[in-house]
Amino acid sequence: MKNRLFALCLAFLTFAVRAQQPNPDAEFIRQNYQKTEYQISMRDGTKLHTAVYVPKDASASTTYPILMQRTCYSVAPYGPDQYPNRLRPSATLMRGKYIFVYQDVRGRYMSEGVWTNMTPNLPDPARAASTQAASAKKKARPATVSTAGSPDESSDTYDTIDWLLKNVKFNNGRVGQWGISYPGFYTVAGAVDAHPALKASSPQAPVSDFFFDDFHHNGAFIQAYIFAYPVFGIQHPKPTAESWFMPAMFNAGIKDGYQWQYDLGPLKNADRYYKDNFFWQETVNHPNYDEFWQKRNILPTSKMSNMP
Repeated sequence: MKNRLFALCLAFLTFAVRAQQPNPDAEFIRQNYQKTEYQISMRDGTKLHTAVYVPKDASASTTYPILMQRTCYSVAPYGPDQYPNRLRPSATLMRGKYIFVYQDVRGRYMSEGVWTNMTPNLPDPARAASTQAASAKKKARPATVSTAGSPDESSDTYDTIDWLLKNVKFNNGRVGQWGISYPGFYTVAGAVDAHPALKASSPQAPVSDFFFDDFHHNGAFIQAYIFAYPVFGIQHPKPTAESWFMPAMFNAGIKDGYQWQYDLGPLKNADRYYKDNFFWQETVNHPNYDEFWQKRNILPTSKMSNMP
């Protein structure tokens, strides 16, 4: 008994000492990077919250490439004097020094706008016009009216890069984008009709086809995902640093998920929780892989990447 008590005390003291020790990565960031926050205007006037970390030794003679992530999962910590413990994707790149950029996509956290899942890609107007012209020459058909030009993740990425190049000093004109899972989707979308300065794109295990990737397997709805709907189906009332959807999370205190699902009965009964959840209503109204979901499949669009 005494040995167990001694071991427990030793473990606690070890944890306490480690907790008091400074995080070397966090110290490195504060010593070597200057953080600035911007609200960058997109082509439709929507402003997207963007955190930029510039190496303090950047100068006209020492320029750096930009490494960017766009995410729907928050770019916290917020505030120009609030620094993270690490600049991702890795400590190696952090210490190698880049201009790190993190952006809340439209409708999420501190960004303005309306949130939608897997924003459908709208073809670039110039490319659409070129394609139509080529088609007209071949088939001699009148050009159809293009709906291109509305904002999507490709245009938001393009506008962000264009703004960064013009307004963040001491960049070398080269941009890379990366993301894992949902941020991986934004990375793929950013490579379509890409800004000429986007030289590297690293989508890692990206969400590609929302219907099949996550919410339906072999044609069946994955009921375990029902608890995630507040994250994806509630609009924020205004830009906020808080997770506004948390009050709608109802799985706290559920000890047996299987029993809860069993007691729920038919899936239509989930409306008692999600009648105002727009993503749940979209799922109910589009139970099959129809045009709504097909437009949210980024895989066909990825073939349109114009990156070298």
